[in-house]
Amino acid sequence: MTNFITPFAADLIGFAGSFCIVAAYAYSNISKAMNMVVFNLVNLIGAALLAISLTVNYNLPTLVLEFVWMGIALLGLGRTLLSRRKVAQ
Repeated sequence: MTNFITPFAADLIGFAGSFCIVAAYAYSNISKAMNMVVFNLVNLIGAALLAISLTVNYNLPTLVLEFVWMGIALLGLGRTLLSRRKVAQ
């Protein structure tokens, strides 16, 4: 199978994903009133970018971790959006 992403591009994508996850973690520690949609969305984007980079620089345990991370972020996003919807009704 031919990769459409070069190893260098995959590294850049992975760094962007890592930055997103670290930024979300920092945000959760410094924010006085955290926006859970932003927090979970940034985590989801970060994990997705890391998963993309891992398709080139393959590491199965880390790829599984990123899918779990995406699942947790989706769960948090869903819960937040559902609770906002209930409040609005």
